[in-house]
Parts: sequence; structure tokens; C-alpha cells
Amino acid sequence: MEPETQMPGPVCLIENTKGQLVVNPEALKILSAITQPLVVVAIVGLCRTGKSYLMNQLAGKNKGFSVGSTVQTHTKGIWMWCVPHPKKSDHTLVLLDTEGLGDVEKGDKNNDTQIFALAILLSSTFVYNTINKIDQRAIDLLYYVTELSDLLRTLSSSDLDEVEDAADFVSFYPDLVWTLRDFYLSLQADGQLITADDYLENSLRPKQDTDQNLQNFNLPRLCIQKFFPIKKCFVFDLPTHQKKLTQLETLNNDELYPDFVRQVTDFCYYIFHYSKTKTLSGGIEVNGPYLESLVLTYVNVISSGDLPCMENSVLALAQTKNLTAVKKAIAHYDQQMGQKVQLPVETLLELLDLHSASEIEAFEVFTKNSFKDVDQRFQKELKTLLKAKQDDLCKQNLEISSDYCSALLQNIFGPLEEDVKRGIYSKPGGHRLFIQKTEELKAKYYQEPRKGIQAEETLQKYLQSKESKHV
Repeated sequence: MEPETQMPGPVCLIENTKGQLVVNPEALKILSAITQPLVVVAIVGLCRTGKSYLMNQLAGKNKGFSVGSTVQTHTKGIWMWCVPHPKKSDHTLVLLDTEGLGDVEKGDKNNDTQIFALAILLSSTFVYNTINKIDQRAIDLLYYVTELSDLLRTLSSSDLDEVEDAADFVSFYPDLVWTLRDFYLSLQADGQLITADDYLENSLRPKQDTDQNLQNFNLPRLCIQKFFPIKKCFVFDLPTHQKKLTQLETLNNDELYPDFVRQVTDFCYYIFHYSKTKTLSGGIEVNGPYLESLVLTYVNVISSGDLPCMENSVLALAQTKNLTAVKKAIAHYDQQMGQKVQLPVETLLELLDLHSASEIEAFEVFTKNSFKDVDQRFQKELKTLLKAKQDDLCKQNLEISSDYCSALLQNIFGPLEEDVKRGIYSKPGGHRLFIQKTEELKAKYYQEPRKGIQAEETLQKYLQSKESKHV
């Protein structure tokens, strides 16, 4: 990292004052000077659960980010510490520490989720710090904020287009590292020892059942797995005796429990060796100015009020998610019909069977991706769209069959028409020869494959139109 970007300690990147998020210009000035690619690690979790201690360890310090030892929370907003990456000399490690969720002094859950969403969008590795065990509440919160992050990213897309070289300036989701503090459970399943990663995977595994009542259980897990394909879990014992916890940042390793020291070492090793560079679509590696642009864009969208508040966000998320679910279902239907159907088909029944099979799959795709479509509004919309596609296919099938058959008849009967014009059949016995030739050509027409459902009707219309001209 360049000398001018050395930071002796963290600075506030995004201030949280009375529920309003404001970007700190001094922090942006620091970012703008960093030309190296960034590995961005952000941590989120409940108040007073040891987030700041872990971030200080990643910075190679005992002190830096404020470690709260009282009931009053210390970290407000999002704080940033840029340090040389200990394993990648050509990279800068950016550590983002966030204020604790559920601060009773703040009383604004909406503000919590905004900071949570920013941490997800700005990071390349997202550390989710929870207490004791993985429970439904923690899973639901992560799922909810992940969806909110996706909405924030969507709302920001037009502004991001204004960033230099940012035609595809859309951030990827980070890797997920779930840290469990003061872990007391035995890592076992079915009587067998399991790893912390196994425990995380088991906790996020959906139940195999088609019961609609399981949607509230399965949907958050499926979405978390989709948003975070790379996941890692670390468990931590208590650091030391309860009475010494208030002095944690002043204690040496030999004053901490050995298991905790080992667990923190393993955590840091993983972050240093496996955390990826923050990357945008198109393979663009994020440096300081890029991260600066992301920060400004996302905070501006939040400040504009376009991001829904806690009370309205579930409805907004449901609408966004269900619209996407309809689009995915239609795209799947189009793909399946494109692969299965080659117009014209021989019978209407064949076409309707192919439509029905693809329609069933489309509804399955919709159900898998939909969210709280309580009044089945979006399901009904999908049904209407699929019915329109069926009608259009049937119409296309008729037209293509008719056009193809007309062209085929012209090709087969064309020479006969020319012979009639030249008077070849205008002689004794000519009519019999004409009828014989016509039957031969009809047989040839019938032998041609894939004429579609208009084959017979088009033939009869053609023959009737020529009757008056024939001998």
C-alpha cells in the first residue's frame, strides 16, 4: 500500500447521526488515494458480541476499533481501517466494522438494516457475527437484509452507470463467513462428530417436502445459499473468564483461553488466505476510487428515501421478487418451447401437450422464486401471460403450416400448371392423363413430412382454385 494511505487507526466511513447516514469526506479522501485492488472484509452482528475484537485481530492490533466493555454501544455507523494485506503485498485490506444491531438506545430497526445491507454490498467477505448457535431468527434476518441489499443494488443501477468505466458496474455478492461466539453446543449430528462448516450447511439445508407451509422455512435458506455460494463457519469459545471480558483488548494471548486463541488464529488465517478481491461484473477489480463511488451511490439512494422502510419493505420485496419470479418463469417457458417445438407441428393436440408440459415447469420455477404472493396476483398474471403465449403459438402454427404448404404445392404442382398452359392435356385422353398426374402429385405432397395442421385444407383450397382452369 502506498505510504500516503497508511492508517494508524480506523476512521468513520459512514456516520450515523440521528438515524441519518452521512459519508465522511476524510474517509473518502483516504480511499481515493488507494490504487491497489482491495480485499474488503465487513462484519455485522448484535451489539456487544465481540465484532470489533475480531476486526482488530485482522488489523494485527489489540486496539483500534472500539471494543465496548459496557452496556453502551461504541461503534456508530460504519468504521474503516485500511491496512497492508499481510499475505498479498499488491493488495490493500479494508476492514469495515459496523455498529451493533438491536441497540436499545437507537430504537430504529430500519437504520440497522440499512447499515447491514451496506456492509453486504461493499464487502468481498461478509462476516456475520452471532451468539451461541444458528437459529431461525438469525437466518431470517440475514435473508431479509440480503433481499434488501439486492433491492438497493437495483435502485442504484442507474446511478452506477455514471461511474467511470462502469457499464457493468454491479457488485457481486461477497463470500459469507458465519462466526458463532460463546458457542456451547456439541458439534455432532446423528451421533457423529461434524465440522463447523457441516453445522452451517445443515442449518441452511431446506426440508424436502412440497408442503406450502414449509415455504417460510425453506425460502430464506434457498436464497441465502443462492446469494452466498461460498460459505464458511467458525465457532468461538468464551475468550476468558467472565470477569476479565471487560479488559479484553488489554489482555495478552497467554491470558486468554487457549481454544479461543486457536480459533481466532484459524479465523484470521482463513481471511488472509481465502478472502477474495472485491470484484465487479466484467472482472473489474475494485480499488479505492471504485469503492468510494460505491459508498456514495448506495448512501445517496438510502438518503433519497427510495429504499423502503421496515414496515413497507416486505411488500416492496415481495413485489420485486414476484415480478422477477414471473420473468424467470416466462424465460424458462420460452427456453423449453424453443427447444421442444419446431413449427409447424402435425396436430393441435401435440402443440397443446408441449405447451402444458412447459407451463407446468414454468409454474414450478415461479413457485420456487416467488415470495408472499398471498392473493396469487402474480401467479394469475403468469397464467394470463402463458395463455397469451399459447394462443400466439397456435396462430403461428397455423400461419407457418399454411405458408409452408402453399409453397410446397407450388413447387410440386408448378410443372403441371405449366403443362396445362401449354395445352399438353388439351387432346383426346388428356383429361384422364391429367387426373392421373394430379393423383401422382397429390401422393407426392402427402409424402412430404412436417406440413402441419393446415396440410389438407391448403391442398383442397389449391385444387379448388385450379379446377376451373384445368381440362
